[in-house]
Amino acid sequence: MNEKILEVKNLKVTFKTHNGTVEAIRGASFELYKGETLAIVGESGSGKSVTTKVLMGILAKNGIIESGTAIYKNKDLCKLSKKEFVDIRGKEIAMIFQDPMTSLNPTMTIGKQIREAVLEHHVISRKAAKMRAIELIDMVGITNPEERYKQYPHQLSGGMRQRVVIAIALACNPNILIADEPTTALDVTIQSQILELIKRLQDEIGLSIIFITHDLGVVANVADRVAVMYAGRIVEWGTSDDIFMSPAHPYTWGLLASVPDMANKEIELYSIPGSPPNLMYPPKGDAFALRSEYALKIDFEEAPPVFKISETHYAATWLLDERAPEVPRPLFLQKRIEAMKKEAAAYGRT
Repeated sequence: MNEKILEVKNLKVTFKTHNGTVEAIRGASFELYKGETLAIVGESGSGKSVTTKVLMGILAKNGIIESGTAIYKNKDLCKLSKKEFVDIRGKEIAMIFQDPMTSLNPTMTIGKQIREAVLEHHVISRKAAKMRAIELIDMVGITNPEERYKQYPHQLSGGMRQRVVIAIALACNPNILIADEPTTALDVTIQSQILELIKRLQDEIGLSIIFITHDLGVVANVADRVAVMYAGRIVEWGTSDDIFMSPAHPYTWGLLASVPDMANKEIELYSIPGSPPNLMYPPKGDAFALRSEYALKIDFEEAPPVFKISETHYAATWLLDERAPEVPRPLFLQKRIEAMKKEAAAYGRT
């Protein structure tokens, strides 16, 4: 395993609202290693984006870090002041947001926006910054970089705008890149191109990437490790093979089974019943119990501990307790896993 670059332990974040306190993150822990891609997957409201905002120091004013640590280069990001974060945000930890149109200034050329990002953290001439901007435009796969430098965001396609956002994020050679749903606003073909670009840049530059998404299918060929998040907690984590081929938590089962498979149309698309809990009133026990047909009595009484499945694979579900009844994987999930194994074999990823 490579060098550990980031370690988050027992992170708890709440938001004060007029209606009460929302427990957005309820003890999340994970690690990021140099040169790897960690995907954090879960439905909207699971706490994925809040976690990344803590790492970037951009938590909303009503957000409070109740406890926990996020250690990066021997510094606890949870305890840094706004002034201290200036030297880290953008320069060492950068972020790509969902919608490139809201990330870019419509009144400035894309070249100027990239150049300003370079100048923000480097003491170089404006001419050198311009050359660096053109180099970045070319690096992210945009043709005719000198001409594109002079264009405005509205003159580019959605895919090109997202490439510009990636160029801005890479302007200061960060160690960690956080990609928050970077392909959600793009069509499927462009999604694939952006994912391939991020993977290529990671290989070339040696980036460590945290990839945030609600869609397990998006990260199937990108992530080295996957953390599944539900109701403010990491409920399962492991290598991509662990999560895709040997999922252990019922929530992960549902996420996998709900990924469309156009090559196997006979496999019925699954829908997870119910909705995530209201974290203003977090449920007792396992938060997923009310939505799971495999819930045990204890799930409604006590939150499960984390069970070790292998050296790389862990899950928080009472189904892994030695006293629990044996519950075979549902047939719809088994069919989905078999289809993924065949696809992996066809593309030489076994």
